[in-house]
Amino acid sequence: MEQFSNQITLRGTLVAMPAFSHENHGRKFYKFFLDVQRLSGAVDTLPVIADLLLLEQMDLTGGSKIRVEGQIRSHNCSDDTGRHLLIFVFATELNTEEGESINELVISGPICREPNYRQTPLGREICDMMLAVPRAFHRADYLPCILWGRTAQLGASCHTRDWIQIEGRLQSRIYTKYIEDSAYERTAYEISALKATVMTDTD
Repeated sequence: MEQFSNQITLRGTLVAMPAFSHENHGRKFYKFFLDVQRLSGAVDTLPVIADLLLLEQMDLTGGSKIRVEGQIRSHNCSDDTGRHLLIFVFATELNTEEGESINELVISGPICREPNYRQTPLGREICDMMLAVPRAFHRADYLPCILWGRTAQLGASCHTRDWIQIEGRLQSRIYTKYIEDSAYERTAYEISALKATVMTDTD
């Protein structure tokens, strides 16, 4: 299986001005956060990394919200509290424009960890899985996904190395991690699946 996708479109409100993130091969990259409202009214605060050249080309008079086209990326890092899988949106296009919030994505790739299916005390079905979404130079982005209801049932029938395509949104979730006697507040990012499709060699 060689077919894969990694595309995301966001439209949201800039939380703060972009701040320098890192430099790679002479290119400077900046990080910022977008507040993207769900239909329920809840807000996902999502990290975006963009090339300085893209930021310099933005038309700041185009609207009150920022539209981002790009890919979802992952990066492993370590600090005093342990190892983390950082999830962010790598921007390939940036524009300012008016309009309702948008949070739409399509990703596909092999499952790299056995799915974890469970039910809540109220009987809601949930399935967690991790996709290894390929990208250039034989690398992959490891993206945590959560599936609900009938979609969770499909996830429960899958196994490691099965290829799956997911359509949904990127969401944020705040949680507390306890290490010894200290509590650390962290934000987790995961893909909430609205639709999932098992891919075959004929897809």
